Amino acid sequence: MKPGIHPTYYDNCQVTCACGNKFTTGSTLEKIEVEVCSKCHPFFTGQQKFVDIKGRIDKFKEKQAQGVAYNAAKKAKAAKKSKEEKTN
Repeated sequence: MKPGIHPTYYDNCQVTCACGNKFTTGSTLEKIEVEVCSKCHPFFTGQQKFVDIKGRIDKFKEKQAQGVAYNAAKKAKAAKKSKEEKTN
């Protein structure tokens, strides 16, 4: 191995998960923070976690409903304005 070109290897790298689990491994980093580990990942625990409760279709339908409501309010406002102009 050439001297001076390789990163420092840490035998006692501390890995911390978002669930609170900690373990030690070897790495070129001194400290690693992860979101999912073997203690909380559904594949290893056998329990399913729902991260996104609303599906894509539900979100799309909600946006469509907001658009329809917005357009209806816009048309009502325009009709009211044109009615006022005709009376004046």
